[in-house]
Amino acid sequence: MAAETDESNDAQAIPAAPALDETTVSGLVEAALAAVAEAADSASLKQVRIDHTGERSPLALANRAIGGLPGAERKDAGKRIGQARGRVNQALKAREGELGEAELAHRLTEETVDVTLPVSFGPVGAPHPITAMIELMSDTFLSMGWAVAEGPEVETEWMNFDALNLHPDHPARAESDTLFVAPASSHVVLRTQTSPVQIRSLLTRALPVYVVSPGKVFRADEYDATHLPVFHQIEGLVVDEGITLGHLKGAVEQFARALFGEITLRWRPNYFPFTEPSVEVDLECFVCHGESVGNPDRPCRTCSSEGWIEWGGSGVVNPRVLAAAGVDTDRYTGFAFGIGVERALMFRNGVKDMRDMSDGDVRFSRALMGDAR
Repeated sequence: MAAETDESNDAQAIPAAPALDETTVSGLVEAALAAVAEAADSASLKQVRIDHTGERSPLALANRAIGGLPGAERKDAGKRIGQARGRVNQALKAREGELGEAELAHRLTEETVDVTLPVSFGPVGAPHPITAMIELMSDTFLSMGWAVAEGPEVETEWMNFDALNLHPDHPARAESDTLFVAPASSHVVLRTQTSPVQIRSLLTRALPVYVVSPGKVFRADEYDATHLPVFHQIEGLVVDEGITLGHLKGAVEQFARALFGEITLRWRPNYFPFTEPSVEVDLECFVCHGESVGNPDRPCRTCSSEGWIEWGGSGVVNPRVLAAAGVDTDRYTGFAFGIGVERALMFRNGVKDMRDMSDGDVRFSRALMGDAR
């Protein structure tokens, strides 16, 4: 019984050999040639080769069956099968060449490289850390639902001073402090802060207003480790119903945490014409962390051993500023703040000399680019 079962399994595993007459062999060849012609790519042609020339293909089985024929028939059958297999193999080879050329042409088209394009061998630049810091600051307020406002760097005296409650005799309007566009009688200045953008926002935007205005400002300052005659500010303005000093404190502290993580702030009363009451915001010195205070053995050049570094000014918007922009002061109040971008960059990256930011050395930009972001 076991022998009968094995023979049955073998018969199922190996297909029966086809007839070797001319009609049958021609049919096998035509089927193989049709399959070769229909092959669309090399993978399908490989399967056609297996199906029509492999060990279990009809032509291979027919070739094996030749040995069982009588001598007279064996010669004719061998010639017939050999010619059939030759035709199929030639068709496979020709189709393989056609498909190979087509696939190569397709790859060359898809993977074309223009070797005539110019190649730059110059050094790669980097975004300036001040630019990256402005983007980070702006994104922080955008995430809080504020808008970013911009304005011209050349401003009228009214926008830069009068509308901000800086009277004509205010020291900030002296030519020793402000860069006037000649002649001085033109009443046009290089803006000394980005506060004029706040006035423009109140004049052009519907209330309530929540805006920040980053940009370049100009002052007749000394060029030293902590001052530049051309520097950058970001100022914030909120005008809405019921705004108090507490809202200002919350917004600035949230801003500081977004830039520096957990950091200690100090709030000091101060005076600014455009806010009332006004407060100064200080950050704990990033170099000595207050350890230099009263310690002559560990002086700190960055904070002058005071333990704190001035970060910016702020306060509740003076009603006169709101009135100058046509805002109903009985209904609306607001707060404003101004912070130096360079100072923020110093705190965030430990830069000890502000002049490094304006030297144009790309190595400085590369070193701080990631941290500035």
